Amino acid sequence: MRDVHVVLPNDIDDPATPSGGNAYDRQVCRGLAASGWRVREHAVHGAWPRPSVAERAELARVLAGLPDNSVVLLDGLVASAVPDVLVPVARRLRLVVLVHMLLGDTGQAQPEPGFGGGGHAPSYAAEGEVLGAASAVVTTSAWTKARLLKEYALPADRVHVATPGVNPAPPAPGSDAGSELLCVAAVTPHKGHDVLAEALAKVADLTWSCVCVGALSRDPCFVDRLRRQIGVYGLADRMRLVGPRTGDELDATYVAADLLVLASRGETYGMVVTEALARGIPVLATAANGLPEALGRAPDGSLPGILVEPDNPAALAGALRRWLREPDLRRQLRRSARARRTTLTGWAVTSELVSGTLMGIPA
Repeated sequence: MRDVHVVLPNDIDDPATPSGGNAYDRQVCRGLAASGWRVREHAVHGAWPRPSVAERAELARVLAGLPDNSVVLLDGLVASAVPDVLVPVARRLRLVVLVHMLLGDTGQAQPEPGFGGGGHAPSYAAEGEVLGAASAVVTTSAWTKARLLKEYALPADRVHVATPGVNPAPPAPGSDAGSELLCVAAVTPHKGHDVLAEALAKVADLTWSCVCVGALSRDPCFVDRLRRQIGVYGLADRMRLVGPRTGDELDATYVAADLLVLASRGETYGMVVTEALARGIPVLATAANGLPEALGRAPDGSLPGILVEPDNPAALAGALRRWLREPDLRRQLRRSARARRTTLTGWAVTSELVSGTLMGIPA
């Protein structure tokens, strides 16, 4: 049996702070174990990606305790912040970095305010050092791979794509009016809830309700500003911030939804998009970064949703108005979403791709 040491953020299983990255890591660990790897997890404490000196030292101790030539899969949230820890051990250990987002990209994936730690934010230079020293890099989308190759000039054969899988789910019934809107995203500036609120205010004359599921603790100042914005628009009883939901509670929320709405300013992929599509729920999202890749197309070439320009409340409002007022459009998008549902792959495929990357690293 082959061993892989997996270095993860300590909050990976915390239900209060669910994230796509944590869900991906957990699914991959399970899949690797099921395919014959002995998975040895090392959940490291830290305000990643802004660790303190003590937290960096803890990670260094974990790595120092691993046998020479060990295969080590590191979550990029941890790895990209600490070139001083990882580069010196890259010759002794076979390091593979799992990049969910570019931490040095201030325009797309800079850590959110209030993300914690008090340490230095990761930079392009730091991330580039780590990825350049790694034996291989795994990304979650073709968009991210292209971005990494452009930014860091990495050898293309060392960067691999393992797109997130999705768990099968029964189709959501949907309502005739299509008025039940759902947003699933941590409430941070990057996810564009302020843009969504402004767009919803522009369609306040129509009948709709929007449930926003996602952690409220990442940026409390932004959450406070958003609540005030929602109040000013008179939407407090229609745009509800309900906090994180997982498991059966999240499943029930999807079942009640007609349309997933994601106003993100940038996404490397967007796992909630395929989670909605797995239930045949159409998606209204921005055409930012990897989101078009996640949305994909139905077998007939049709889009199972609508893509709009990022950071454009008017464009988002226009698409919402069309969805709410045009029954033919709703029927068309639902047919396309249900067809796209049949093309989605499960987590076993993702894990096989990661496993293949790990097996391909020279000893």
